[in-house]
Amino acid sequence: MNAFDRRTFIKALAAASGASILSIPNAHAAKTRARVVVVGGGYGGATAAKYLRLLDASIDVTLIERETRYTSCPLSNEVISGEREIKTLQVGYKGLLKHGVKVVHDEVTEVDPAKKIVTTAGGKHFAYDALVLSPGVDFNYAAVEGYSEQLAQTKLPHAWKAGPQTLLLKKQLQAMPDGGKFIIAVPKGPFRCPPGPYERAAQVALYCKYHGKKKAKVLILDANDSFSKKPLFEQAWKELYGYGPDGMIEWTSAANDGAVTRVDAESMTCFTGFGDHKGDVINLIPPHHAGKVAKNLGLATFKDKWCEVKPESMESTKQKDIYVIGDACVGGELATNNAFPKSAHMAMTQAKVVVANLIAKFNGLPPPVPVYTNTCYSVVAPDWGFSVVHLYRVENGQWVYIKAGSGISPVTFGTKEAPLPVPRIYRKLEAEYADGWLRNVLADAFA
Repeated sequence: MNAFDRRTFIKALAAASGASILSIPNAHAAKTRARVVVVGGGYGGATAAKYLRLLDASIDVTLIERETRYTSCPLSNEVISGEREIKTLQVGYKGLLKHGVKVVHDEVTEVDPAKKIVTTAGGKHFAYDALVLSPGVDFNYAAVEGYSEQLAQTKLPHAWKAGPQTLLLKKQLQAMPDGGKFIIAVPKGPFRCPPGPYERAAQVALYCKYHGKKKAKVLILDANDSFSKKPLFEQAWKELYGYGPDGMIEWTSAANDGAVTRVDAESMTCFTGFGDHKGDVINLIPPHHAGKVAKNLGLATFKDKWCEVKPESMESTKQKDIYVIGDACVGGELATNNAFPKSAHMAMTQAKVVVANLIAKFNGLPPPVPVYTNTCYSVVAPDWGFSVVHLYRVENGQWVYIKAGSGISPVTFGTKEAPLPVPRIYRKLEAEYADGWLRNVLADAFA
């Protein structure tokens, strides 16, 4: 083998866990260049494109993304409360260009897996040896009677893709009267960013508390009976904003008739199985599924929503040489209990697993053994944050949760019999860590 031997490969993979890595010598300059097309320029797609070039500069990498700027969903709830400017979440694709990634701003209209050709709306055709799909999610507006994409863009924004709808929801909150009701309707899981709706409730309450709306109500109508980081959120809601029927934030579970089945935009009313709730602002998050390009390819076979992939490589179980990463995918039994989170950090880890597998494949090396990692921060006030860390390994073709190294911020210190409050400095530090995490992952994916 040439300069790219097994030892070099292992060293490169170890270095790839950080935000920056050393360049790898040209792996097969004398051979035909491998061609990889990446569809979707979010955290997953950008990471895959960048690290393919960083680890093996001989690979021809093309990233196809419709937008010229990406807006991060993580921490976008702070934009709604006014605690963050949306520009701090936005990044372009110049950083990928310097690594030799060919960035094409266009929309994919067709993928021919037999001929291995991607076609765009602009009439361009891209041949590939491997295709990485990171299409994100699309929304099933019809699942909620009375809802539509047009309403989402005007009167009833879901803001589950950060950008114009985030700013629209912020304006609606600002215009809400004191004593008004802000309704957040949560879809049945799994959905993108599991703790997101509950963080949003806190950020809305934060705005109301300090902007003359102390009599406002934030009502969460939930199609689920529990949610990510529930004890931590409830603790923070209770202490910071008041929680329950008499507090500013109230949560209604599916078991208590929280699932919204119909909405009337004219009367601003949400209907559940046995009741109705009128709001001044309705933030209706519709059920969602794998992005259109994956659905059209017939890859979204899990409950007709999500793409099943092989744990060891993220390759689609339905199409050879197509890899699906990010919010569009699920895996095995973990799909049924929502254990594999649809988060930015997980998408980036999945991207790096794909990169490692493709470089091994193109260079005749044994496939590496992956470990998947996820870190997720939630910020409920400027000085109050908490987080969760997940680790997974692959055993016998299945993802296995690694308890050692995984964990969640504590609700209390001490013992169960004698609990002690967590010092506020811990919560404050985690809120600061969240901002540092955001800057790091944006740099890791896009710089």
